[in-house]
Amino acid sequence: MKQLWCAVSLLAGSLLYTSTAPAQTSASGALLQQMEQASQSLNYEFAYINVSRLGIESLRYRHAVINNRVFAQLLQMDGPRREVIQRGNDISYFEAGLDPFTLPGNHIVDALPPLMFADFSRLSSAYDFIPVGRSRIADQLCEVMRIVSRDGSRYSYVVWLDVDTRLPLRIDLLDRDGETLEQFRVISFAVDEGVRNLMLGLEKANLPPTLSLPVGDKVQLNWQPTWLPAGMTLISQSRRDIPALNKTVESRLYSDGLFSFAINVTPADKNSVAQTLRTGRRTVQTEVRNNSEITVVGEIPPATAKRIADSIDSGPAK
Repeated sequence: MKQLWCAVSLLAGSLLYTSTAPAQTSASGALLQQMEQASQSLNYEFAYINVSRLGIESLRYRHAVINNRVFAQLLQMDGPRREVIQRGNDISYFEAGLDPFTLPGNHIVDALPPLMFADFSRLSSAYDFIPVGRSRIADQLCEVMRIVSRDGSRYSYVVWLDVDTRLPLRIDLLDRDGETLEQFRVISFAVDEGVRNLMLGLEKANLPPTLSLPVGDKVQLNWQPTWLPAGMTLISQSRRDIPALNKTVESRLYSDGLFSFAINVTPADKNSVAQTLRTGRRTVQTEVRNNSEITVVGEIPPATAKRIADSIDSGPAK
């Protein structure tokens, strides 16, 4: 395992010193848009592994478009059976020991890189798309490129795109030191009508009912961050009572379309302490200031999370 991460880190590090002209960056953006289109329009099957600090998991993902509706299946290949099925805008979850359920959604987010479904026309204002060259993955020739935030406040990606289909065959998530945090790597894949035929049975399959998600009250919060990474926008905000903690939690959720984080503000108590926790891509940064406990949780580096938390003027709640 250690040797694998050393090899991955050395390769990622060798990609950090590539420069490019603006025209090349524009061409790379077009290729990435083609990846997003291919991921959502082709009929294909991936057998792949996810590598992270938590270990290695093997999975299979099938995707098909039938009568203008998206059908997909994600299956965990080892251990207890865990399956996620998409039919149109319904995402159904099946796991041993739990009652199956369905949630609304546009695509399966579990165990798949969010990069596959990103809107690169939106990301182009905050990220550079840098071509690296060509390499071979799963016995296929691939275009290799980096995706880097211009203000250096987020993680970066390296992606390998099949030159024929534009499907992503490998995606590495790198921290700001060039160290690999996560890797998505296809072992074998197929792009043909056979995948579509395998998915036809999902059209009439009995899926669990859709859960109704609670709708938070529309509120105006009396605090806000004075600094955010470029391209981050407010997605939602809420105020909720947590009876178990006897506290009210005020939250704001932000995203740039690739990474997201939430800011939670609660009244401080004797157990409130400043701390930083990081697991893979996720960081939890807590600060205590002006009788408020401010927690930033999300897919951002610890230094970025701390800067966001430090920028908040936590005034009295309305």
